[in-house]
Amino acid sequence: MRWAMVKAAIAGTVMVALAFLIPLGLVVQHTARDRAFTAAQRQAAALGPALAITTDRDAVARALASTEAGAQDRLAVHLPGGQVVGRGRVDAGQLGPTEDPSRGARTGTLRTPGGYALLQPVAVDNGRVAMVEVFVPDADLSRGVGTAWLVLSGVALALVAVSVAVADRMGARIVRSARRLATAARTLGSGNLTVRVPVDGPEAAGAPEELREAAYAFNAMADRVVHLLAAERELAADLSHRLRTPLTVLRLNAAALGAGDAADATRHAVAHLEREVDQIIRSARRDPVDAPPVVLGCDAVEVIRERVAFWSALAEDEGRPWQLAGDQEPAPVPVQRGDLAAAVDALLGNVFRHTAVGTAFAVDLTADEDGVTVLVGDAGPGFADPAPEIRRGAGHGGEGSTGLGLDIVRKLAESTGGDVTLGRSAALGGAQIAVRLNTRTQVELPRQQRRRPGRLIRKD
Repeated sequence: MRWAMVKAAIAGTVMVALAFLIPLGLVVQHTARDRAFTAAQRQAAALGPALAITTDRDAVARALASTEAGAQDRLAVHLPGGQVVGRGRVDAGQLGPTEDPSRGARTGTLRTPGGYALLQPVAVDNGRVAMVEVFVPDADLSRGVGTAWLVLSGVALALVAVSVAVADRMGARIVRSARRLATAARTLGSGNLTVRVPVDGPEAAGAPEELREAAYAFNAMADRVVHLLAAERELAADLSHRLRTPLTVLRLNAAALGAGDAADATRHAVAHLEREVDQIIRSARRDPVDAPPVVLGCDAVEVIRERVAFWSALAEDEGRPWQLAGDQEPAPVPVQRGDLAAAVDALLGNVFRHTAVGTAFAVDLTADEDGVTVLVGDAGPGFADPAPEIRRGAGHGGEGSTGLGLDIVRKLAESTGGDVTLGRSAALGGAQIAVRLNTRTQVELPRQQRRRPGRLIRKD
């Protein structure tokens, strides 16, 4: 924008300067020409009284010598009878008749080598005419014109320089204000909700009114975003707090189940659910500006082993064969442990929700240099149309399904640059979901996760 304003100022000023420079230059040139011929006419008129008195050659020669033009050998007199006093540059044939003035002697100017000859007739004795010739060189016709053009060109360049300086200063203010607004927008987009654009004071001095209005609008938008996020956090906290009552009932009922693997798993699930609800409330109540930075990174093998072990209890109750296969080494991924656990729970929960009791499922984990792939397959009917299943809220999971499970998985994969692919399991014949988590960024595992996972679980 700054350079565009400078170019516009240069173009506009040059056009205006040329509009005045060319006519003024032509006027100066015409004025110099008129000045030279006017001086020549005065020189010719100065000989009129002398010629009216006498046409003697010697007397006329003395009169010529007494004039400035005659001293410079620029003045000549063509006497009647063809005599020429001084240096004449016009032939007698070009003068016309001098004996009879009624026949019209030649007057005006004639082009001669090196300039022009001004012809002025003067009446002498017996009705005859003497012709005064004044030579006007080309140098006199353009004297001062070059200097005038230089002065006018200098004025034009000065005007262009001043306009460029003014346009550059104005452009700098506009660009500075626009960049300040763009920087604030990027900062707000990166998560800093405290950023505002100054609209008063030295930093905003010189900003155009339009950019001031944009700054006011940006600040109002940022305030609105903060207000909406605060309202959203309060709503999430309130909704999560409402879950405490049914969770308390579930915890009491689970405590009354007695001993057994199923009872322990139920109590463990209720305790885990209570911890998740508490975490949601704490996260919702925390100001995002003061929130500590989230440390990404966990061991995918350990998380998947833990979640498969959790779901294995329900699988045994429903008579579902299952299998877990994967690498024997840790598989670090650049996501939070809780997020990966939620994604795995969503995948396994879909298996139990959308397939019949007794349907087998398998979880397979593979790792390479660029990422980790998690495959979850089952022996159910599969996907009739995989395309809408992965869109948020578009799946048809039946009663009790929100259609958000696969969307959660998709967002987790895309946060690492990976993706989610739906297809058919080659081993079990049902649905298969492949989750790709890219690991191009080095992930630092927490200290308690830097251990060899040991042999993975397999259950038929």
